[in-house]
Amino acid sequence: MMPEVSIRIGERLFKVSCQDGEEAALHQAAGLLNTEAKTLEGQSRRLPEAQMLLMAGLMLADKHVAAAGNNRQLEETVARQEARIKDLESQVEQGRMRAAPSKDKVSEALARIAERAEALAESAEKMSGARA
Repeated sequence: MMPEVSIRIGERLFKVSCQDGEEAALHQAAGLLNTEAKTLEGQSRRLPEAQMLLMAGLMLADKHVAAAGNNRQLEETVARQEARIKDLESQVEQGRMRAAPSKDKVSEALARIAERAEALAESAEKMSGARA
């Protein structure tokens, strides 16, 4: 059996059935609708109940549409920012690759250093042999 909840919109009390566990959400939604209904009551002449509920529902729907549009804009902004971050990360990585010497260059430099060290060692041996 579905729970029955009493909600107040404007001056009228409504009994509404809902799924078990949805009572709090129903009260929250009714509170939003009631807030819009009170706004209408304060702004205009006495509206028939059906028209007041329709207008309050339309006001809430308008807010929902605006919020959905804002959400879409935020999602697009986040997507652009994420793409920008990936681009910047790629640029940083490319900079690191250019800044770091390649393994071939390091190997060549080490080979030249080894050749010079061997030449110096030979030169030192010759000089020590000539003195002896």
